[in-house]
Amino acid sequence: MIAGCGYVGRRLAESLGKTGISGLVRSEESSRELAGMGITPVRCDLGRTAVGLPSTRGTDIYYLLPPPKTGVVDSFMENFLQGLEGSGPPRRIVYLGTTGVYGDCRGEWVDESTPVNPKADRALRRLDAEQQLQAWVRHQDTELVRLRVAGIYGPDKLPLQRLRAGKPMVAERHAPWTNRIHVDDLVQVLQAAMVRGRNGEVYNVTDGQPGNMAAYFNRVADFAGLPRPAVIDPSAGEQALSAGLRSYLAESRRIDNRKMLRELGVELRYPTLEQGLAACFSVR
Repeated sequence: MIAGCGYVGRRLAESLGKTGISGLVRSEESSRELAGMGITPVRCDLGRTAVGLPSTRGTDIYYLLPPPKTGVVDSFMENFLQGLEGSGPPRRIVYLGTTGVYGDCRGEWVDESTPVNPKADRALRRLDAEQQLQAWVRHQDTELVRLRVAGIYGPDKLPLQRLRAGKPMVAERHAPWTNRIHVDDLVQVLQAAMVRGRNGEVYNVTDGQPGNMAAYFNRVADFAGLPRPAVIDPSAGEQALSAGLRSYLAESRRIDNRKMLRELGVELRYPTLEQGLAACFSVR
């Protein structure tokens, strides 16, 4: 089962071959789309407490669903785990989380031994989901592998709308360190984590080549043939930048991916941003 069968989940299903795969989605439209792809749709609203799931006993579950947009608790995860109580313990759950749980590390390198220190609500919700899962599997015959994933980019997941709108950005010298992973490489890691990830372990998922957010926007603009964003002073950010973008600009860290490469045995297709963007625009 792929819980949250959207942008990443559908690519994962394609890579797995679709046969024998169910995708948990919320809307009737998404259900029809999955059925058209040959994926068995499971329509389920995790915003409700009474969650009914088909039998999950002994199955493999990829949990890719983002948490609610507000608060510091992932109520979707809470409701999903309640649903599993009635459908049977799966063999293994691979959870897609975020490197945001490390918080602001002032540009320092971060590995899996770095203490979590989330500050933003979005990261607190993700840490809450991890903790719920850890507590749940302690009392079940279920394995758990947690992935802390950097910013995902790929075809149809680039800031082109923002660039076309001519929205500004701080200068590269003022932008924090950020980390990325191409969606195709993330799909590889998800599959490897299900097969080779060690039970109870956490793996950072990134290409291992940190950059900065302003440079990322500039390179996407260059590949797309669009003007680079106008540069603004950081002090003007509150008026010119969205609250969400400002929260990302407030954190800086460089993510080490050596444990992922070593233990999961993944060979990245796009180990650099240049290679990943070239692939994105070659299919457009």
